[in-house]
Amino acid sequence: MSEETIRSLSVGGLPYSYRLLRQPDRITEPVMVLGGALQGMFGWPQMEDHVGPVADVVTADLPGMGSADPLPPGPSIDVMCAAIGGIIEDLGVPRINIFGFSYGAGLAYGYAQRHPRHVARLALGGVPAHISVAQLDYWRRAADHLARGDIETFATLVAEGLMCLDEARHVTRRRLAFRYVRRSMLHAARHSPHAVDALGRALSDRPDFSGGLIGVPTLVFSGEHDTVTSPARQREFAATIEGSRFLTIPDADHWVVLERPQEVADLAARFFTDGPLSSAPCLTPIGPERCPRPSRPTHDHAQLSV
Repeated sequence: MSEETIRSLSVGGLPYSYRLLRQPDRITEPVMVLGGALQGMFGWPQMEDHVGPVADVVTADLPGMGSADPLPPGPSIDVMCAAIGGIIEDLGVPRINIFGFSYGAGLAYGYAQRHPRHVARLALGGVPAHISVAQLDYWRRAADHLARGDIETFATLVAEGLMCLDEARHVTRRRLAFRYVRRSMLHAARHSPHAVDALGRALSDRPDFSGGLIGVPTLVFSGEHDTVTSPARQREFAATIEGSRFLTIPDADHWVVLERPQEVADLAARFFTDGPLSSAPCLTPIGPERCPRPSRPTHDHAQLSV
């Protein structure tokens, strides 16, 4: 049985915290999970269930995220990387695995570029490697509604903007996922003390996905109907990482971690333990290949907040 510990740290005078689920029978380096701009440390139970048996699992309220204090104005990547490094130092380990999804993919990638020797393996999903001008305008409109206190419209716009609503393209549990994403946005807008700041920063302080990466085993995955950044664009990003593997997951959009949570978590557990990806329940490894479709739908809910 895993043991839970929550530790408080600070970076540049900014307090933040992380949560450690320690696994006594771990067989690989700790796995740090980094998610969306409004993501807190308690939003990844499916990762804990699948990765927890083989590794210590670390989730965090980094500066500007979850319950942590907001970030000061200006570029934040160096502060965020220092916060990640502070967690690794506090853990007392030389290297960790990092799972970064969506906004968290930018943080994970940025840290791996700066400190590759501290990253054993890197898994990046729903990578927002390319955001168009039209998309930025859309998100600014959503942020304006949030700033005016119109959280109902804000939540609807965010759910619509993060999901594939084209009925001609099959997305597993689309309606359930839409309701859940919208409800999560409402909760974040009502309870996060700095939701406006976090969303504004996600728009203005964009991660840099250029420059490539060498020396870190990396897996990049995308839902086949991701409308935030297309699988083709994410594949192009993966090609800049030496020796990386790329795959698409069918019947899913940007919210692949919500629509196919068990498969994504199983994939992460296999990758972080150097297991065979080819025998994963829904996956085939590397290149432009797709994963096979699930033999039957599941009805589990991933408890995620963005």
